[in-house]
Amino acid sequence: MYKLYSMQRSGNSYKVRLALALLNVPYEAVEVDILRGESRTPDFLTKNPSGQVPLLEVGDDRYLAESNAILWYVAVGTPLAPENRIDRAEALQWMFFEQHALEPNIGAAYFWLSLVKGGRDLQTHALEDWMERGYGALQVMENHLKTNAYFAARQLTVADIALYGYTHLADRCDFDLVAFPAIRDWLKRVEAAPGFVAMDWRPADIDNPASIAAGA
Repeated sequence: MYKLYSMQRSGNSYKVRLALALLNVPYEAVEVDILRGESRTPDFLTKNPSGQVPLLEVGDDRYLAESNAILWYVAVGTPLAPENRIDRAEALQWMFFEQHALEPNIGAAYFWLSLVKGGRDLQTHALEDWMERGYGALQVMENHLKTNAYFAARQLTVADIALYGYTHLADRCDFDLVAFPAIRDWLKRVEAAPGFVAMDWRPADIDNPASIAAGA
């Protein structure tokens, strides 16, 4: 069984929990509060020298870091990971986009404005850039979703999960999605997927959920 080290309020951690729930894959959850330095202890750093969550233990002394790498690992062989060559490349394209355009801006704004006490005052100098670049990323997504229901393979994939992680938190850190109706509709489609769980869900909350893997 997998062991997942994650932080409940982390968007990157949530991506992995959401994928595992959609696939109905059992795992042991270990809460790691990065705000209290729990990812910087000597023990944790032996598992992941970068001191970040999520971290997935996949075997004896085998650990996989980086949320999107973990998503791909758990999804291979399931409907969430496209098999067609171009569909797979397009899914990866959007996952790279998420990491260089969305997460550094909306993710950073969420962390400092929603999680860190006094974070707004500490990051006043960065907020304007986060907002400008974050809105730019949202517009790219909106333009794609005007003519596509999902981001790759014409179905829900790991690309959607990667992008959903922080997009659904945008309104918690000063971003307004009113001007992005296609994104709002896409969020609802993701949330309607069999086995979907919200960010505050914990593994013990439900039993035998419907799942993408089960074809429900």
